[in-house]
Amino acid sequence: MNKRAFLKTCSLLGIGLLTSTQAQAIGIPKLGAQSVIKPKALKKGGTLAIVSPAAATAEHKDLALAQQLVKALGYKVKLAEHVLARRGHLAGTDAQRAADINAQFADPEVDGLFCLRGGSGAARLLPLLDYPSIAANPKPLLGYSDITALHNALLSQVGLISFHGPNATSDWNPFNVQQFQRLFEQRQRMHYMNLPKAEDELINTHYLTQTITSGRISGRLIGGNLTVLTALAGSPYLPDFDGAILFLEDTEEAPYRIDRMMSTLKLMGALDKVAGFVFGDCSQCTPNSGYGSLSLDEILADYIKPLGIPAYRGAMIGHVKQQFILPVGAQVTLDADAGSITLNESVFA
Repeated sequence: MNKRAFLKTCSLLGIGLLTSTQAQAIGIPKLGAQSVIKPKALKKGGTLAIVSPAAATAEHKDLALAQQLVKALGYKVKLAEHVLARRGHLAGTDAQRAADINAQFADPEVDGLFCLRGGSGAARLLPLLDYPSIAANPKPLLGYSDITALHNALLSQVGLISFHGPNATSDWNPFNVQQFQRLFEQRQRMHYMNLPKAEDELINTHYLTQTITSGRISGRLIGGNLTVLTALAGSPYLPDFDGAILFLEDTEEAPYRIDRMMSTLKLMGALDKVAGFVFGDCSQCTPNSGYGSLSLDEILADYIKPLGIPAYRGAMIGHVKQQFILPVGAQVTLDADAGSITLNESVFA
């Protein structure tokens, strides 16, 4: 392609007049079509760096407990330089928080990154991350909620698999500890399926899953917190939705807000591209007083049921005490009737 043709092509791409098929026909790779990078496996007894890429920590006690947690899991602790910094509600300036992420990926003594908490603000870091350095030093990063911004940026920019699961200040009960050990230490190909009913229950009311549309499908797992994910719409930090298994969760969002965000995913074309769908927990997502509200059942029926793809809801994903640790970017199989997600590959290099 000569210089004039190349410039014309770039102009057409920039204003959206060149289709992806036309772009691929003239040798421009499809956006998002990159190979996935698997992080190096954690070394037992290695070092986990605690980073705080989103909201500030209100009490120093939270950091002390997070350090004890890492040691109890059997790892050494390294605190990022600005982990206790503060600017407004944020854990330091954007430059400080991004520098901590970049430094821990680049540090050869650090084996993985553990996010202290979620909250708000991680999306502000995305243009400041050193993606070439991260790609050259692939390590596990664990966190959820606002950390969804990092998961999607790492996958879209360098193809790195990262892990949607409890933060360092989350409730690390036996279920969450076992998830960590099975995935990171035993390196199992996890089969994610809700717990059976409690001993004092006749039927499973607490861990119920509901099939939206029957079926079984395989694809790459993407997603996270619905609010954070849709806030990335229009940016380059969302991964390719084509053929993906999309998982979503949220908390403290009124149903009309959930409806608005699902509408965003529909209007941007994301929902029409995915091959499977899982909705986790939407804790405290109750209607406000007033004229009434759509229910979550109705919202999912409006947006997901017409897609005709395997889909279910109620997975142990989200702002819940016992939650799955999901590798974002990994190949999985979803079984909507069984209410399960199964890894199809090892997620470590």
